[in-house]
Amino acid sequence: MSVPRPMEGRASDSARIYQTGGDQYIEEHVHHYAPGSAPLFGHPWTGPAEPRGTAPDSVRMPLVGRAPGVLRDRTDLMERLRAAVAGPGGDIHVLHGMGGCGKTAVAQALFHEAVREHGRVGLWVNASERVSLRAGMLAVAGDRGATAGELAAATGGRRAAADLVWHYLDHSAQPWLLVLDNADDPAVLEEGAWLRPSPSGTVLVTTRHATSPLWRTPGASSHRLGVLPLEDAALVLRDLAPDAGTRESARKVARRLGCLPLALTLAGAHLAHQLLESWSMDEYDRKLTEESTSLVDRGASATGGGHSRHLVGRTWQLSLDSLAEGGLPEATALLRLLSFWAADPVPLALLMPAAQGGLGLEHLHPPLAAPRVEPALRALLDHSLIEMLETDGHRCVKAHGVLLDGVAAGVPDAERELLAAAAGRLLRAALPQEGTGSPRARSQVRLLAPHATGLLHRSHRHGLVTAESVRIAARVARLVYDAGDWTAALTLASAAGKTAAEHLGDEHPATIEARTGQGTVLFRLGRYADAADLLRPVHQDALHTLGSHDARTLDAGYELQRVLHRLGDLAQARTLLESVLDGRRQALGEDHVATLKARCEMLELRLAQDDFDGYTTVAEELAGECERRLGPEHLVTVWARDALARGLLRSGRGAEAEDIFLRVLAGQRAGYGDDHPLVLGVLIQLSRAQYAQGERERAAESAREVAEGRARVLGEDHPETVAARAWHAEVRAAPPAQDGPVG
Repeated sequence: MSVPRPMEGRASDSARIYQTGGDQYIEEHVHHYAPGSAPLFGHPWTGPAEPRGTAPDSVRMPLVGRAPGVLRDRTDLMERLRAAVAGPGGDIHVLHGMGGCGKTAVAQALFHEAVREHGRVGLWVNASERVSLRAGMLAVAGDRGATAGELAAATGGRRAAADLVWHYLDHSAQPWLLVLDNADDPAVLEEGAWLRPSPSGTVLVTTRHATSPLWRTPGASSHRLGVLPLEDAALVLRDLAPDAGTRESARKVARRLGCLPLALTLAGAHLAHQLLESWSMDEYDRKLTEESTSLVDRGASATGGGHSRHLVGRTWQLSLDSLAEGGLPEATALLRLLSFWAADPVPLALLMPAAQGGLGLEHLHPPLAAPRVEPALRALLDHSLIEMLETDGHRCVKAHGVLLDGVAAGVPDAERELLAAAAGRLLRAALPQEGTGSPRARSQVRLLAPHATGLLHRSHRHGLVTAESVRIAARVARLVYDAGDWTAALTLASAAGKTAAEHLGDEHPATIEARTGQGTVLFRLGRYADAADLLRPVHQDALHTLGSHDARTLDAGYELQRVLHRLGDLAQARTLLESVLDGRRQALGEDHVATLKARCEMLELRLAQDDFDGYTTVAEELAGECERRLGPEHLVTVWARDALARGLLRSGRGAEAEDIFLRVLAGQRAGYGDDHPLVLGVLIQLSRAQYAQGERERAAESAREVAEGRARVLGEDHPETVAARAWHAEVRAAPPAQDGPVG
């Protein structure tokens, strides 16, 4: 043990000196207080030291990872930015957009071009927070000639730091490009007046904040970056993984990833650097269905980008965390609600009830109280997490699909059921009433349909499927069907039927309703055998579970008889329709719209069976009854007139039939719109009436319009298209018209 040396230090005031000997580790904490300011009781508080910025390793290189080998798209933007860099200086350019859209990649490409091709000094500063911005900007001042003493004075607060930096930038002997990257909080730039134009160079800012007043600084220009066009997005994947698949396969993956540059980069890196597995792009596309954003983020290890900004599952959380710190945690709750719908335009009207309360969203964590919905919505817009657009005359907001997948994956399990229920109630409240045939109602249905599918998908994925969610999807499918988009209606109706059967069982009333609706659409698409195979067991399940007089059993029987009619089983169709008609009369009454529809259907079936005795009288009575009970413009009234006109045509009264068919055509167009497939069904009957009167040219023109319209809307192979083509050929091949009508 060593002998202690004599004490060599002296203390003054409240300081103390302690001395010891031997090999010991000594840690010393010294606290100085003004006289009378020391704590009276206990130990003085020792908080963390004030953070001091350290200079970045470089401001001459972008310390943000590798730039893309080829910058796809962005051609017009790059031309404008190149012109600014090559010019005399004084410009500020702001690139704003959602996380992952490639703002930094554009800045990197411009930076390297400015240095290599334009002889500019490239300066790069991380502007994501105050400490990194201040340290980086002081390093820029040092690069441009500031002395160590000046920098020390600025660092120590004895000199205005921003003034020092801009003095040296303004007096730089060489022109420069200064990139302020990730300036997502404009207040960081604004508080110290760090953003200024300079005659000596060009400033480029990248930010997620789209609407800051700071971007309206004189001399500043804003440029919004979005996702890539599909072809360019596919090329990004093929640039990174050229051997993983064809261009078409790359298009599929790019479309699935919403053409988001960050997601494309990670996916391409994953495909190019697999060791134990070797997925093709087609296999990767299939895997995305199961794992979504978590699969994409596996590519980060191949790019060396494990930072949150480089992960699609985390990059947007930075913005949400910033909003929460700024007093708007509700933005997270609102984005979670949006994640239960699709990545399609969401009409603002859909969110209106949330701003009026009563949905239980105040029980979320964080809560979403009604008065906070609009501020949260504006915050999401400001931070480029959603965008505003107008679609078919409806004001909408839209979020990216990969963002929604990432947000949905992070929803706490305890809140999923509440969010799913709220999303369903909002969707149901926004639906127009059935039978509302206005163009605005049809456009509203087109906008809402993807969100019904999205809600069904999220509910299925997390085991939240309920009878209500299935009924919402089935109702939307019915509205899409009424609007004439039968292919889209089948997709949604099939999803509703399959999901209901899987989660609720075949005999659940909601399953029966959904699958009945699916059969209706199959029927209209001309897939009669498929419709029959579906509807027969559905009808039996309804009879067994609900009974023969339940409205849902009668609906299933009604749809099944229509299919049997088209398949030529007229006798069984007649028997079934008679039972449906009797059941509706008993359950609903003679004047109910469903009963009147069944009576119209019976007239069609009678014509098919050549049961013409007293037909015209019955049809006239039904048309009059529908007009009195439903109104002259109601589509069932129009249908009854159509049945009457067909009877008149069959009885040789072509001129009278044509007059009524013209009224029917006008009624169908008013109710459905000009391009609806059912309108074409009336037009072919009009052609037949014209032909019956010897008006061959008019009949041929009407027949041509029907044939071409059905081919366009239904496809060449649809049975009704085939029938229309055959009728058109028959009319064109007919001999010249004789005097008088054709018998």
